[in-house]
Amino acid sequence: MKGNPSCYYYVTRQEAEQVLAACPDAQWRLLFALSRYGGLRCPSEHLSLTWDDIDWDAGKIRVPSPKTKHHEGGDCRYIPIFPELKPHLDEVYDQAEDGATFVITRYRQTNVSLRTQLLRIIKRAGLKPWAKLFQNLRSTRETELCETFPLHVVTAWIGNTASVAAKHYLQVTEDHFKAAQNPAHTIAASNETEDNQKSGTLENTEEFRHVPLSALEGMGDTGFEPVTSTV
Repeated sequence: MKGNPSCYYYVTRQEAEQVLAACPDAQWRLLFALSRYGGLRCPSEHLSLTWDDIDWDAGKIRVPSPKTKHHEGGDCRYIPIFPELKPHLDEVYDQAEDGATFVITRYRQTNVSLRTQLLRIIKRAGLKPWAKLFQNLRSTRETELCETFPLHVVTAWIGNTASVAAKHYLQVTEDHFKAAQNPAHTIAASNETEDNQKSGTLENTEEFRHVPLSALEGMGDTGFEPVTSTV
């Protein structure tokens, strides 16, 4: 999105559930869930995913990443089998043919435009299509995860870096404004900051994890992802 806030759109969970309900089959529901709740790049990572990449026992998914494989250590990454993903993954697994290799089998043809199909699904769900359909799903998930997990964990799961996340993915949402207007939230955050400053452990606080990411631009290289309209 080239750092243009006007292109950002936060896809709420309610909207996501409306889209999922409008999807034509289990594989499309999984395609959408992997984008919104797994943060995968579409279509390259979705179509590269095999059943061997799903570690049910460990609760992890190995995500092959064709886009970053030419970088050292960029051939894949691991994400949790998030609770939001599991029912859709289970459903597709139950329907898979014996000996199936790829997780997504129905939408692999080169003449199939997933973007065009998603546009139709969103309209069928009664929603207005947002800009950058798939990238904003990744952006939404990264923003959401940063509310709970440290930045280095989130970027490892999403497959980018702090500087890329700050410039192209992380959003300021209406919920952030609402939280800032809540006196209890503001006082609690202030007290925690003061306590940790006294103990010298500010780096372990939520406030440190969520400082403006522009301040982290110097923390390493600019990241693997070239800025394109499809990531």
